[in-house]
Amino acid sequence: MKLDGIAIIGMSGRFPGAGNVQEFWQNLVNGVDSISRFQADELEYSVASESDQPAGQKYVRARGLLDKVDQFDADFFDLNPNEAELMDPQHRLFLECAWEALENAGHNPGEYPGLIGVFAGCSLNSYLLFNLCRDRAFAAGLAGNYQVGRYSILLGNGNDFLATRVSYKLNLKGPSMAIQTACSTSLVTVCQACTSLLTYQCDMALAGGAAISFPQKRDYLFQEGSLVSSDGTCRAFDAAADGTVFGNGVAVVLLKRLAEAVADGDNILAVIQGSAVNNDGLAKVSYAAPSVAAQADVIALAQAAANVDPESITYIEAHGTGTPLGDPIELAALTKAFRDGGATRNNYCPIGTAKTHIGHLDIAAGATGLIKTILQLQHEVIPPLLHFKQPNPRINFSESPFFPVRQQIEWKRGRQPRRAGVSAFGVGGTNAHVIVEEAPLAKPGSPSRAPQLLVWSAKTETALEKMTENLAAHLLTHPGQDFSDVAHTLKVGRKLFPHRRMLVASHGADAAAKLQAHDASSVFSGKSSPNEPSVVFLFPGQGAQYVNMGRGLYDTEVVFRQEVDRCAEILTTHIGLDIRSILYPDADHLPAAEIQLNATSVTQPAIFVVEYALAKLWLSWGVKPAVLIGHSIGEYVAAVLAETFTLENALALLAARAQRMQALPGGSMLAVRLDGESVAAMLPPGVAVAALNGPKLCTVSGPDEALKAFQSELAAKNLVSRVLATSHAFHSAMMDPMLPAFTELARQTPWATPKIPWISTCTGNWITTADLADPAYWSRQLRQAVRFAEAIELVLDAPAKVILEVGPGQALSQMVRHHPAKTKDLAVGSTLPPNQDPTGEQAFLLASLGKLWLAGVKPDWAGFYAHEQRRRVSLPTYPFERKRHWVEPAPAAPSTARPDREVGRSSDHDISVNNLAQAIHEQLRQMTEQLSHFEACDSLAALNHHQETLR
Repeated sequence: MKLDGIAIIGMSGRFPGAGNVQEFWQNLVNGVDSISRFQADELEYSVASESDQPAGQKYVRARGLLDKVDQFDADFFDLNPNEAELMDPQHRLFLECAWEALENAGHNPGEYPGLIGVFAGCSLNSYLLFNLCRDRAFAAGLAGNYQVGRYSILLGNGNDFLATRVSYKLNLKGPSMAIQTACSTSLVTVCQACTSLLTYQCDMALAGGAAISFPQKRDYLFQEGSLVSSDGTCRAFDAAADGTVFGNGVAVVLLKRLAEAVADGDNILAVIQGSAVNNDGLAKVSYAAPSVAAQADVIALAQAAANVDPESITYIEAHGTGTPLGDPIELAALTKAFRDGGATRNNYCPIGTAKTHIGHLDIAAGATGLIKTILQLQHEVIPPLLHFKQPNPRINFSESPFFPVRQQIEWKRGRQPRRAGVSAFGVGGTNAHVIVEEAPLAKPGSPSRAPQLLVWSAKTETALEKMTENLAAHLLTHPGQDFSDVAHTLKVGRKLFPHRRMLVASHGADAAAKLQAHDASSVFSGKSSPNEPSVVFLFPGQGAQYVNMGRGLYDTEVVFRQEVDRCAEILTTHIGLDIRSILYPDADHLPAAEIQLNATSVTQPAIFVVEYALAKLWLSWGVKPAVLIGHSIGEYVAAVLAETFTLENALALLAARAQRMQALPGGSMLAVRLDGESVAAMLPPGVAVAALNGPKLCTVSGPDEALKAFQSELAAKNLVSRVLATSHAFHSAMMDPMLPAFTELARQTPWATPKIPWISTCTGNWITTADLADPAYWSRQLRQAVRFAEAIELVLDAPAKVILEVGPGQALSQMVRHHPAKTKDLAVGSTLPPNQDPTGEQAFLLASLGKLWLAGVKPDWAGFYAHEQRRRVSLPTYPFERKRHWVEPAPAAPSTARPDREVGRSSDHDISVNNLAQAIHEQLRQMTEQLSHFEACDSLAALNHHQETLR
């Protein structure tokens, strides 16, 4: 596969009659004419109403309109309302579309490691001219105080600042350039972005343009030979074509080097194989006229850059303005380029243009044509031209490679890649052409987890609800989309916001059903704090074990399995058996394994193995503990993670501990719902308090008969107790015989200062070097009472934390939840489910990860997917919560306002203007009309006509 092109990986836009790219496509395939035609009383401004217009002229009330251009989500982009309403809607909508293009590609710009460039242009700032300019004094101040009083208004409206504002707001650090070449601008931005990528000045690039002029609802004067249509209809290549109709729009694409897009699993929409830009120079009849030779040259240059045979190009998205002379010139240039390139066949290449549907979008026209072409490649269909009946007699289609698209054409993948050419030609002679090729077929992703964790967030609660609704609808309407890739894209391709939601589901329909049902048992929401919380790992002790603990993860999670295997191999030399045969037996050996697991010599190593493997799995996912707490033997796992002990030394010491305990006489342990002091006062001889787990929860330990009698005594007093699943009376005098020999083993075990702080449950305080330097510490740790409640109280006093139990069962997390020092907002989680069902372990674990994410923990999603090949896919983008930010045009009434008064809030409609302001507006109107006519000229006769008119 050729990998030296430029991949288009994201796109966004606003078009007449379409609020997004998907609606644009539906309008194209359904043959919708998106030009608005309005009545006289709907006009916001009328050329026909001017008293100096000659009678009998034809005025056309038609234009391609954008809906809700006065609205914008200023809060999302951290703009204050006054700043937003003084900003040109071209800037505002382009900013939104830039964000959407990145999200459409599944990229979070804040997390992208490379440089992202921005190449953009916009039309004349008519919002500034017609809405913000109030009078001559304001205009003079705007020009005279360029770097003082009204600089902020210029920053929000000047063409120079369109691209750099996007870079500023999205924190993009690649090249950021404003480009202006009239109606070829947005395709030129694409070409320049390609150049920047190919020269490694950036690693991704946003390119496009915005064209929104005001007032939107206005008429125009039709004059024979000019660019504008007599009835507001663009009939490109048709015999009745007499001009175009203008429209408003925004179009943005996101580009990336193809090889890197493939390697990164990007959703490649199409590939730019070649691009070129040139200028007509002087060899044409006038400045505003087009040039056959230059247009042919730029097309040939693009084909040469792509290194393709013209006959391999099977579609042309033309500039196609629908003017009597412009279309023939364009077809003559295309034919020349194709013939010079070796194309000999006739009528094999369909030609179309978006302008028959939406009008001429000026600055945004070229990128819009590119997006239309991408959509045609994706959907494998070429929609017909609108308003086409008979070919323009000035175009010799019969002897050219081209034919106009009269009806829908299937454009299926075949043995050779489908290719298209896209043209845009600007008044002043800057021409652009790109060669677009179908995207390479994506390789299917690797196998993934059966359940998937979906996470999404928003700035507000209402936006989160809308995102949920949009996601559910998307999942239902895209059943073929890989659900694993959906989950991946939500994790890696979206910026994190405070209002969060997550669920675990097995497939798209399952997720959609849970979302639509608001399933509280599956869909969880939260609001994270600005600062990432620290995480505390809790490691339980003996009594939580069961056969097949972690079996579901051993079968599915690579890191967990690797760590269990590693520990098992080390332990074999110490315990004389493969611990995996007891942890994860086959069905025939299950009863024997359950008996063996209850032997202390096996129990303690087995618990360590599972807890250590779980901890390493969490670490591989980027969940890193700030504090470690181990309950009894759980403290050995803490010591290894803190690098106090090596894994090998810890397992050797722990195996010796377990074997020496196993050799001691048996005993029992009893959990009692009462405070330790009260229990201690009731204890019979030989029974000791073994653990202080909470203010009203402790464990006692001693000989079997003594414990049995004590339990009866407690029951007689209506005090609740429960026998624990242990073989010996740990943390009691029954351990004394093993202490001297074990202290000597600890003396021979190397240790190091902890790299992660951990709290000793022997002392109930932070572990110290003095503790660790004393070999008797580990003997005291197995003999004295476990002071878990005190250890937990230490971390509960610290702010911003999440507590996670890492091991079998949920006993420790329950103790934390019932601790009186626990605050309401403290997040407490566990790793394995309470029902000891291996089939549900992975889903439970993913839900636990999701709840950590809800609390503000930032997982390492690269680590999460380290053993998978996932792709980014197109998903619903952020649902902007737009509000009206608008300054109404100045009313034509005498002004009593001070001439130096600044433009205010849109609610300040008491600002009026004087008669001089009317003259200013009239001059601006005439300049705009003249500019549009000059821009429209594509023949010397038309240019001369307008020059005579001006004289």
